[in-house]
Amino acid sequence: MVRWQASHGRSHLPWQNTRDPYRVWLSEVMLQQTQVATVLGYYQRFLDRFPDVTALAAAPLDDVLALWSGLGYYSRARNLHRCAQVVAAGHGGRFPRTARELAELPGIGRSTAAAIAAFCFGERAAILDGNVKRVLTRVLAFGEDLAQQGGERRLWTQAEALLPQACEPMPAYTQGLMDLGATVCLARDPSCLICPVRGLCRAAAQGDPQRYPVRSRKLKRTAQTLWLLHARGADGRVWLERRPDAGIWAGLYCLPAFGSREALEAAVPPENRRLLEDGEPFVHVLTHKDLHLHPVTARLPQGSAPSAGEGSWFEAAQWPGLGLPAPIRKLLATAA
Repeated sequence: MVRWQASHGRSHLPWQNTRDPYRVWLSEVMLQQTQVATVLGYYQRFLDRFPDVTALAAAPLDDVLALWSGLGYYSRARNLHRCAQVVAAGHGGRFPRTARELAELPGIGRSTAAAIAAFCFGERAAILDGNVKRVLTRVLAFGEDLAQQGGERRLWTQAEALLPQACEPMPAYTQGLMDLGATVCLARDPSCLICPVRGLCRAAAQGDPQRYPVRSRKLKRTAQTLWLLHARGADGRVWLERRPDAGIWAGLYCLPAFGSREALEAAVPPENRRLLEDGEPFVHVLTHKDLHLHPVTARLPQGSAPSAGEGSWFEAAQWPGLGLPAPIRKLLATAA
């Protein structure tokens, strides 16, 4: 793996070839459930705005959420901010050097902790992200169900047993496993003919690598319909409310959202309901849910406001500084 990574692995990504735990941690969090191509721009913008963990810790959460807007899984941004504060206040601005200590920080799981420890401090720690799970289960023909805690726990044991004996090759070995899963050992149509571990791969020998990894529990896709109240004041400002701390778009600013058009109408002053304008409905796709969004514009006179919940009027110049869900930001930009 170390030799293959040196000649065929990825080396052009901005978070590679560094032992700065802040940069490695930031990239690992952003890459959770998110494609590399999407992360690239966000990663650089975060570094430009928050060049180190102390700067991130000192920033208001709204600034962090605003910069994260569009990347999804917003709990990652809140955990990122909280973790930075813990590192700054409790560790003097320095990340702990062991996977065990790193895993105690907010939002850092076992695999992310191991990645930071291996890349930055050369610790013999096994990572087990989605790409590495796929590589290891195929090489080992590991047929246990990873949806069960026992199956994943035993795969961790196998991953640790395969670690290099010395610490020095740990960064290259860890990166090699990740690169192999990302570029060769793909979920569909793996390129087995050019795989450096084909001779060791039991799944390839069986002739059916795609049967691994085994995961019985699959999340079902669901759908939800939301009616969005796009209330605009006479001066062009828009009424926005902060979402609850749990659920879709938790903690972000958003147009008031309702489960029906009737509920939306009830939030508009009676004298203004006849002025409601239905916009073009659209679908916003989340990982496991389709949101069917129906924007409705209400033009409210000076001094009037929706009765949906606590919110404020915001002018267009303020929107970039708010944590807004991607479809809401796009809707506001289109209607401006």
